Amino acid sequence: MHIQELFLKPLSRSINGVVKADQRDQETIYQELDEYVVTKELDKHFRAFFESYTTPLDDPSIANRVGVWVSGFFGSGKSHFLKTLSYLLENKEAFDANGQAKRAADFFDEQKLVDGSIRADIAKAVREPAHVVLFNIDSKASSNDDGNPILNVFLRVFNEHQGFSSDYPHIAHMERHLEKRGVYERFKQAFHDASGVVWEDERDGYQFYQDDIEQAIGAALDLSPEAAHKWFEESETNFSVSVENFCHWVKEFLESQSATQRMVFMVDEVGQFIGSDTRLMLTLQTLTENLGTICGGRAWIVVTSQADMDAVLGEMTASKANDFSKIAGRFKTRLSLSSSNSDEVIRKRLLVKTDPARAELEGVFEAKGSILRNQLTFDRSGPTLKNIEGVESFIANYPFVPYHFQLVQKVFEEIRKVGATGAHLAYGERSMLDAFHMAAKAVQEKAIGALVPMHCFYTAVEGFLDTAVKRTIDQASENPVLEAFDVETLRTLFMIRYVDLVKGTIDNLVTLSLTQIDDDRIAIREQLEATLARLEKESLITRNGDEYQFLTNEERDITRKIKATEVTSSDENKELSSLIFKDLLRDRTKYRYPVNKTDYSIGRYLDGHTLDGRYQSQLRVEVVSPLDVEYVQLSEAGCIHKSGDNGGQVLIKLPDDKRFTDELRTLLKTDKFIRLNLSANDHSVERILADRGRENQERKKRLRVRLEEMLLDADVYALGQKLDLNRGQLNTRLDDACRYLLENTYNKLSQLTVLSPEPMRELQAVLTADDLGTQNLNLDGEEGNPQAVKEVEQYIALHGGEPVPLTPLIERFSNRPFGWPEGETLLILGRLHAAGRLTFHTAGPALSGKEAFELLNNARRRSEVRLQKKRQTEDAVLNKARNLTKELFGQLGPTSEKELFTYYVDRLSHWRRELEAYKSKTDVGNFPGRNAIDSSLREVERLLRLDDSFDFFKTVASQQDTLLDVEEDYRDLNDFFTKQLTTWQQLEQALNRFAVNRLELEKNTQAQQALAECERIYRAEAPYAMLNKVDGLVRTLDEINSGLVEEKRQHAIARIDTRIAKVSAEIAKSGIGTAELSNRLLHPLQQLKASVSQSVSVAQIYQLQTETAVDLEEESLDALHNAQAEAAKRQTPAPAGNTTTPAPTSENPKPAPQTAPGDKAYDPHTATAPAAVNAPKPVARVRVSDVLSRVHSGVYLESQAEVDAFMDELRKELEESLSAGKRVQVR
Repeated sequence: MHIQELFLKPLSRSINGVVKADQRDQETIYQELDEYVVTKELDKHFRAFFESYTTPLDDPSIANRVGVWVSGFFGSGKSHFLKTLSYLLENKEAFDANGQAKRAADFFDEQKLVDGSIRADIAKAVREPAHVVLFNIDSKASSNDDGNPILNVFLRVFNEHQGFSSDYPHIAHMERHLEKRGVYERFKQAFHDASGVVWEDERDGYQFYQDDIEQAIGAALDLSPEAAHKWFEESETNFSVSVENFCHWVKEFLESQSATQRMVFMVDEVGQFIGSDTRLMLTLQTLTENLGTICGGRAWIVVTSQADMDAVLGEMTASKANDFSKIAGRFKTRLSLSSSNSDEVIRKRLLVKTDPARAELEGVFEAKGSILRNQLTFDRSGPTLKNIEGVESFIANYPFVPYHFQLVQKVFEEIRKVGATGAHLAYGERSMLDAFHMAAKAVQEKAIGALVPMHCFYTAVEGFLDTAVKRTIDQASENPVLEAFDVETLRTLFMIRYVDLVKGTIDNLVTLSLTQIDDDRIAIREQLEATLARLEKESLITRNGDEYQFLTNEERDITRKIKATEVTSSDENKELSSLIFKDLLRDRTKYRYPVNKTDYSIGRYLDGHTLDGRYQSQLRVEVVSPLDVEYVQLSEAGCIHKSGDNGGQVLIKLPDDKRFTDELRTLLKTDKFIRLNLSANDHSVERILADRGRENQERKKRLRVRLEEMLLDADVYALGQKLDLNRGQLNTRLDDACRYLLENTYNKLSQLTVLSPEPMRELQAVLTADDLGTQNLNLDGEEGNPQAVKEVEQYIALHGGEPVPLTPLIERFSNRPFGWPEGETLLILGRLHAAGRLTFHTAGPALSGKEAFELLNNARRRSEVRLQKKRQTEDAVLNKARNLTKELFGQLGPTSEKELFTYYVDRLSHWRRELEAYKSKTDVGNFPGRNAIDSSLREVERLLRLDDSFDFFKTVASQQDTLLDVEEDYRDLNDFFTKQLTTWQQLEQALNRFAVNRLELEKNTQAQQALAECERIYRAEAPYAMLNKVDGLVRTLDEINSGLVEEKRQHAIARIDTRIAKVSAEIAKSGIGTAELSNRLLHPLQQLKASVSQSVSVAQIYQLQTETAVDLEEESLDALHNAQAEAAKRQTPAPAGNTTTPAPTSENPKPAPQTAPGDKAYDPHTATAPAAVNAPKPVARVRVSDVLSRVHSGVYLESQAEVDAFMDELRKELEESLSAGKRVQVR
């Protein structure tokens, strides 16, 4: 039985695989309705649509239901579904070949549509058939549709549906107006009468019939020729269309029909037409919403759109995709058709078998089903594709297999993106059904057991391929070098080029090339290998790892140029070494030895070329690759010999792999070509180069994977031995090889028996410890690594006492045969320093431990450091220094040089701290011993600067007397500041206290002697032995001073009392004396007496009793004089005499009674009658010294004549004052 005999319906029949909105001939309509397959998915969509469509018009939600959005991928049957809906809503009458009529709803009986409720909804919907306008929006659009293309298309099809002009909306609007007035038929007849032609045939050329049209308008509307002319002219200029106007015209049309009749606009591929134009999206949204509200739910819009808009329009921006989704969301009913829908349709329309065929196929499956399952396998480079599940699956799909439906669907989608001609592909393209129909017919003559190979589907996509793609395949078929199978394989590779479900590997191509259930896969594989080699040689395909890819003409040219690009062996070596050492080995340049946790540098080499320049490494690792010119000659014996070169190295010989080296060269050539052609201004070339760049990234990943396998399989040699390493992790193998090399090359590494966990921290502790005894240094014990210490000391000794640079020493013990960690070498040096066996230097004397650590801890400054073997002090010098300790510190020091040196340093450091404290006191206070402190500090600090014990003890021995002097000074200073400081302060205070009365005290012999002794002690450089006299001297001076001061006080108080008496007498004589006045005038003098009583200064007491007392006395008398004058002014003057009755008068009035100053009758507290107060006489103050200066120029009066002259002048001064009516005060 042949394949064509299996099917219930003949393969040779015509199947309308591509449903077109405008294809409405009777044969097509009948076939589309008769063969329409209602799948389970479509069953749901029919239910959803008719439930919404049959909503009563009085339902409030009806206006929001009028939009229906049908989406689906290419080939999912959207257009067929839309067209079938249009037949149902219109209840289209279809005629078969015999002329038998059948309504659309009648096709959907219980056989086609099982669900009775859906059939009931359909019956309800078709009771009153709708006005259906079905159109493909792209085919109805016009190049003149500027401004609002969607609205113009809707208006065009609406006008066309009414029988009006579709191309000229203003003509259609005129027709609509005439129809509304009921005169349209009269107009058409009048036009025919005037022009002799039918209006519908000639209205598109209305410009040629303007006079006839105006005449017909005048006849139809009873207008004059002028009015008809004006009306027709303005109909075009004044015509405009808006969404609202359009909706009202639709409403007017529906109102002319029955009250419940609807109108449905069914628009195919609206998504492609709108694309990413936001304005068109908004127009469609507005149109849908306004039709719903203005027409009250009687006008519907049903549209179809691709589910994957990126496949149609290319990559949409996020905002555009979001806008498109919003528009779709405005449609209440959304129906989405999946690819499984088309699978089911194809099986039911095309692949339904006859009963005998089913029986035949069951037998085939029973015999070869397991073979077929094993044949239909793909590699794991892509998603899992469907296989035959069982006998029913085999029968339903034969001669196809389940994965064909997945794969062909994806091929259609991807080729539309990159290999098709137009942007809008829905109109006139091949469908899935068409593709499977053509592929089935290609094998219809074959016997049962044949399968459909993938290349059979090429014919279905050939028609809409880009010219360059089609020409490539056509030229290949004419190439005499290529066989028919080569061209078939090329077609297959083209179809799966952009499909991510299946990669173009040989295993996958074998499966896609099967033509029989029991084909020999091995034979096909061999045939394919030869085919692919020929195609690659012709540059029709390219190889990217295991994957083969189809090349277009442009890609083929670029591939040839890439192959012709030259790369050097240096480029190959550089790339391979980067892949090995930087990518796979993670750019490792060190090996950490786990025993001592030390990093050893790795020198990396590939085929004799270093990756790290001339850097001297501790471990050398060389990889030998098939790129090496000596690779073939390098046998196992040669590798063993070579691994002993350069003092021993790790040698890794990669296995030979021609495919790997070819891929590596392709990687380099492609990279170089892309770099050199980045500036190409050809977009297609840029796209191809971008693709090659992505392929190269994948190629590099594959090279890494393969190279890792090669390194794991590689033979490894070291030090003349072939190593037996585990095939585990790559880095583990390298570690094991490096460890073997390290342990067998660095044979003195074991001398470090004990390793410090933190050598630098321990080094710091050793070099900076205050008490070196706490370090418990035992360089001869096991913990001190005695063998390593011995090696270091021997190396230093070889320099004959000369300074040894630190950096070469570290490098020596880091390299073979030692391999010691830097930190451990430095720690050994630090311990030797701490043990007094070596010293660190820079350009001057030996460094302290702290200074040395700062340099050793700074890798950049280590080159400044020099080492010197420590000199040993002679026993005689050491004994002399030890014996001196008893005199200096009061006890005998230790015997060993190191401990004695530490002993000295500790004691002298204590001295320095104490002396510095004393110095700080002498700097701010007046204390003795300043010079001794400075000299002692200088000596102590000079000794402490000597870190070398040899120099230290040599200096101590030579300056023994100086040190003893320092000890004596230190002891005196210590006693002073700890025991005599209070006495010194007592002396200082006493001298300050007695300084004010010094002149008076010096008149006393005993006091004079005591003061002189105190001064001598205070001024002495070293007064320490004399300070015991201070207490007695101070007591003596205190007694004499107290008596002197008390004597002066009593004399001064008596003088002040005399002046108080004088002022009191004058107050009594003044006649104005009161207690308040008396207190005010006498108070200053009373206060002066208190000041005298408190003063301890003889000079101050004298000043208070003389100058101060005189000034206060004069101030009081002046105040009294002023008070008297004021009182006299305030007295009432005597009244004037009367001429008629004169008052009795007396020539000599009796003066007011006077009271003598000493008269007891005066008492300021006694109330007396107020007495008359006379104005006081002016006071004349006569200063005796001034009088003397007028008559005598000398200081002394030396003769009687001089005395007489002075007395005469004084008398004259006094008398003149009295004559002038003044009172005289002599001073």
